[in-house]
Amino acid sequence: QVQLVESGGGLVQAGGSLRLSCAASGRTFSNYAMGWFRQAPGKEREFVAAIRWSTRNTNYADSVKGRFTISGDNAKNTVYLQMSSLKPEDTAVYYCSARKWYASTWYEWDYWGQGTQVTVSS
Repeated sequence: QVQLVESGGGLVQAGGSLRLSCAASGRTFSNYAMGWFRQAPGKEREFVAAIRWSTRNTNYADSVKGRFTISGDNAKNTVYLQMSSLKPEDTAVYYCSARKWYASTWYEWDYWGQGTQVTVSS
């Protein structure tokens, strides 16, 4: 059973930084991608960033490019989201997620953490 546990959220002023962590457990994640999503009040959940464990390839939403960095630590099975130059519109609950690569196919984002609140004050 895959478990994802986020931490690191909080309150920060605009222009500040935060680092989110997602500790993954339950299986070997070498053929997985890990991602961060967020959901602001009254809005749908949106993609933020993702990283593929095996290749370390990353991709980002346009809204966070140049400000957020996703990285992973294999030894700790932990994925990080370093957020800089934060804006009030980055305020949301941030979720960690995982998806599997198998038989040349990406599965859906099937595994989710409980979320961590990030609030950016103006």
